[in-house]
Amino acid sequence: MDSEAVRSFVRAAELGQFRHAADELGVTQQAVSKRIAALERELGVRLFTRTPRGGGELTGDGLAFLPHARGVVAGADRAVAAVRPGARAPRIDVLGLRSAQAVLLHDYWRSHPGVDLDVVTLRVDDPRQVAAAVRAGDVDAAFRTVTDLAALPPEVRMVRAFDSPLQLLAGPRHPLASARTLTPSQLRGHRLRVPGIVPGSEWGEFYEQLADAFDLWVDATGPNFGTEVLLDTLADSADVATLVGARDRYLWPAGHDLRRIPITGPVLAYPINLMLPRTGPHPGLRPVIRHFAGLPPLTGPVWRPSWAA
Repeated sequence: MDSEAVRSFVRAAELGQFRHAADELGVTQQAVSKRIAALERELGVRLFTRTPRGGGELTGDGLAFLPHARGVVAGADRAVAAVRPGARAPRIDVLGLRSAQAVLLHDYWRSHPGVDLDVVTLRVDDPRQVAAAVRAGDVDAAFRTVTDLAALPPEVRMVRAFDSPLQLLAGPRHPLASARTLTPSQLRGHRLRVPGIVPGSEWGEFYEQLADAFDLWVDATGPNFGTEVLLDTLADSADVATLVGARDRYLWPAGHDLRRIPITGPVLAYPINLMLPRTGPHPGLRPVIRHFAGLPPLTGPVWRPSWAA
């Protein structure tokens, strides 16, 4: 059923004249008449009894059809509004709801009362697939990085959002557990358990460069049983620790007594970028970008991977 024909019927019924409906809809009176005639043929009934002055009186079938037709028009308008940028909340992909990206995005939302956001997590590891989702309009923006700019679609651009400094997360029995701060050189020889590193992912490349730069033992072997299992392992271990973002949200039982220890000299920074369309981005992204641009920069010496330059 042609929704514009239904819309023409509704306006003609409400205004009483095909000409008035045509003026409001921005078409000719003949177009409105043809639309309604086509709708009548599709339904197999007469909706109007035409009058000499270009109007029409609703028939019994027209009266019965009118409330349902109004529902069709309202539903079509809601469907369009649901996908039209500016008429709906910006849809933003974060790597995980406990990630620093989500934490800082939540801070933005709390500081801007009345702003609506649609926060999603795309279940893909390859950032090129996420870039394709941005290009296709499946999401309006994504906190991901295509480390090889040649692989970034020309319709998509990246802006730096923030740098996430890493911390050591270790249990109370770990040899470094009592340190107030650590340097990367102090991490050498210690097993840094980082499950879930996927080849081709941005974090896979990050940890590869990090390990090479500081001669670190980043252990990604074995299956990834999730965050809770990793935290349980750290709590009981005297030789396993992991690396986490300073703003990443982790919760564990009080009995675990885990320690988050900042790393300095240099700070190890995971750069977070925001991918968005190069042209016509959702207008709701502008204040989000301004918010992240206003975050204080990291101070002192900072190490970043090569693709963050």
